[in-house]
Amino acid sequence: MTQDELKKMVGWAAVEYIKPDMVVGVGTGSTVAHFIDSLATQKHLIKGAVSSSVASTDKLTALAIPILDSNEVDGVDIYIDGADEFNPDLMMIKGGGAALTREKVIAAMAKQFIAIADKSKQVDILGAFPLPVEVIPMARAYVARELVKLGGLPEYRQNVVTDNGNVILDVHNLKILDPIELENKINAIAGVVTVGLFAIRAADIVLLATPTGVEKLTAKKP
Repeated sequence: MTQDELKKMVGWAAVEYIKPDMVVGVGTGSTVAHFIDSLATQKHLIKGAVSSSVASTDKLTALAIPILDSNEVDGVDIYIDGADEFNPDLMMIKGGGAALTREKVIAAMAKQFIAIADKSKQVDILGAFPLPVEVIPMARAYVARELVKLGGLPEYRQNVVTDNGNVILDVHNLKILDPIELENKINAIAGVVTVGLFAIRAADIVLLATPTGVEKLTAKKP
């Protein structure tokens, strides 16, 4: 199976978790695009979707799926999104598509967070995928220096402006042994909007596409 076929398989598997009258959080990326296609088959049943990016909003709108403003709902029943990496505790690196801040807001609002991914995203230790950090433009150089102090090698993502008008630093050379600690440290740097570590609010379930079908993963118990 091609990687896109795996993404389609898991994107369509996620729609089984959608129930009538739900407010559905929708992430961003190529795997989520397949989920949005599947969500269109349930659009008459749900209250609507809270979107994490302009790109996802455009696709939802094109399929006539109702869009809800995050400020006008009390919460999100379920949030479906992809992952750039995830570990055995279902903590993740996200932000390859530069939508990490809005994704993190919706994840925080969600009663249930389901990540959809293929086997290439599964790791024992986070950090091989460069860690995205969204930064206000005036703080880019300062934040980069602070990230170096934490052991990272930050690289400015050229020609990328987030939906919030900010820039992205991708941090290389990290072996993230304590994701929650690092998430708190980076978020505490002045000028950081958010870091693409989803550790404090990890996924509840990962649906993993494999050549033999979709596996349901839950976090390993201590």
